[in-house]
Amino acid sequence: MTSFAVVADSTPFLLDAFTRAGADGTLITHHMGQCDEATMIARAAGYPMIIVNETKISASVMDASPLLKQVLFLGTGAANFVDLPAAAARDIRVHTIKGYGDRAVAEHTIAMLFAVYRDIPAQNASIRAGGWDGAPIGELSGKTIGLVGLGAIGSEVARICHALGLKTIAWARRPIDLPGVEQVELDDLLARADIVSPHLAYTQETAGFLDAKRLRRMKRGAVFINTARAELTDEAEVLAMLHDGHLAGAGLDVFTAEPLPADHPLRNAPRVVLTAHTGWQSPEAIERLIDIAVEILERERALLGL
Repeated sequence: MTSFAVVADSTPFLLDAFTRAGADGTLITHHMGQCDEATMIARAAGYPMIIVNETKISASVMDASPLLKQVLFLGTGAANFVDLPAAAARDIRVHTIKGYGDRAVAEHTIAMLFAVYRDIPAQNASIRAGGWDGAPIGELSGKTIGLVGLGAIGSEVARICHALGLKTIAWARRPIDLPGVEQVELDDLLARADIVSPHLAYTQETAGFLDAKRLRRMKRGAVFINTARAELTDEAEVLAMLHDGHLAGAGLDVFTAEPLPADHPLRNAPRVVLTAHTGWQSPEAIERLIDIAVEILERERALLGL
């Protein structure tokens, strides 16, 4: 082994970003493309650290890598890709990177909201096909947005909403003190909000938090935006609510299966704007992400004396 860590599912984009950050071949080896479990085992063999992009790290991968001591997930939601209980049981430390994309995700949330409310994607498609029609939902000013969770990203969304003239209500587990935000109970939020947008971390406790029963408590004609995690909600129920008109529209950046299968029914659902889990992506966010990742790698390599 000549490198300290391996990116077992890298991309040209990540390779360029790590290179710009000064991470040479003595620090990282890159293998390109998402892979299955057997390929992940082969690619990870012999490294004390695996860097995770978008491929699962299972207990079997850990057991097949006796030298593995640490995993670095390039993001915040490691539970989506790393078997955290298995890592803890094997004394494998899992690093995450927080804060690098808060503004990017917040801006993407608002962009999705504008796209849905002003019917921009459908109008663009119509005009390109020779048509001339559209059906904007209305104006955002004066509408009520309900934020489910008010951490760093939710708070950033709240600040932008305040500037746009939206009334902002929020549910949070702890008392909040953010100008222009009213803290309410979850049922109250779902009943009052014209727009509902979750901003919770995905954990065992939050999985399915906005289940079918809670989603149906949203008032008819509301809009649902999700730039957090698909696992927080009931994707099938969101689809059903688009078809039966309970939702006036939705903007989804996250899905239970990614990439979204070509035959997935959401691709043909009415009044929904879809993006490819790109809410966190911006040149600025990527630079922050990789700079922090390189700092972690260099620090941990030094601590291990490698």
